[in-house]
Amino acid sequence: MEFCPKCKILLKKKDEKSICSKCGYSKESVSLKTSEKIPERKAIAVIEKEESALAQIDANCEKCGNRKAYFWQVQTRGSDESPTNFFKCVKCKHTWREYT
Repeated sequence: MEFCPKCKILLKKKDEKSICSKCGYSKESVSLKTSEKIPERKAIAVIEKEESALAQIDANCEKCGNRKAYFWQVQTRGSDESPTNFFKCVKCKHTWREYT
């Protein structure tokens, strides 16, 4: 963005010039480019824990239909949001997560 040195208002681009709509000041346009680097999202790693240390709860596995799963929670989002619940089937070891 460029501003008029006299009026201090935004210059409007017209053809190859930037022109002040108030006083008529003009100058050659300058091409400006902006860019933003967005950091790559890190994959949420499913923590491999020793299963004997995890709590077992009643949960239905979509894969095999078993009704028991290991359960743990991880804070995967902002600290002001609730943690993510992870489940791992006791029988087939299928792992899934639920956001609450």
